[in-house]
Amino acid sequence: MKTVVIIQARVGSTRLPRKVLLRLGDQTVLGRIVDRMRACKRVDEVVVATTHESADDAIIEECQRCRVRVVRGSEHDVLARYHHAALVSRATDVIRITADCPLIDPQLADQLIAQYRVHRNNVPPVDYISNTRPRSYPHGLDMEMFSMEALEVAHREATAAYEREHVTPYFYQHPERFHLENIVQQVDQSALRWTLDEPTDFVFFQAVFRHFGGTDFVTTAEVLKLLDQHPHLQRINAAVKQKKLRAA
Repeated sequence: MKTVVIIQARVGSTRLPRKVLLRLGDQTVLGRIVDRMRACKRVDEVVVATTHESADDAIIEECQRCRVRVVRGSEHDVLARYHHAALVSRATDVIRITADCPLIDPQLADQLIAQYRVHRNNVPPVDYISNTRPRSYPHGLDMEMFSMEALEVAHREATAAYEREHVTPYFYQHPERFHLENIVQQVDQSALRWTLDEPTDFVFFQAVFRHFGGTDFVTTAEVLKLLDQHPHLQRINAAVKQKKLRAA
């Protein structure tokens, strides 16, 4: 058994170009995400999946600096990119993370993995688990976990462009094919926005990391306490509309 976090990352972004290489304190956004996922106790390896585009040579350089395995694949067929990265890393189970979440929570990831492993022993065993269906955590703590067997099926059978681009829709659009689970928390924090898509999102993250000194490993509890004490911070990017996943 091998649990692998695969972080999808590329420099192309129309709303905030090269966002994954922007610096927050002493690290890039991507570097912070890699370090945070390496802090997971139940993860065996962290891998970055980027594209063959020459612009993403910058991602390769950053991964070399971070000493993390990086795999290149299709720019638009991200499902194929994930499948390839999972094969290369010999994953039996995959956690999907996007590279716009610099506050991604390793403790939450360990909780997700623990629940996944419990449900893998059920009949039928779980194929896919997330913390977004329904969502109770802040945008930016999103994570999905699925088996290599399920990934093989999706890679083989998914045909719609949006299924290929967004990796996991084939799972939850076919509940008759896959056993799906989700984790929720009692307090609904889904209105909080901790993801990096727009310039105002970056202003928010700069304010958060500046408060903590830029070098600290900031926990979810610390960020929640900061926002409770300084509610104006969460208003910085509150007006940003989350990009919707739409069928092609």
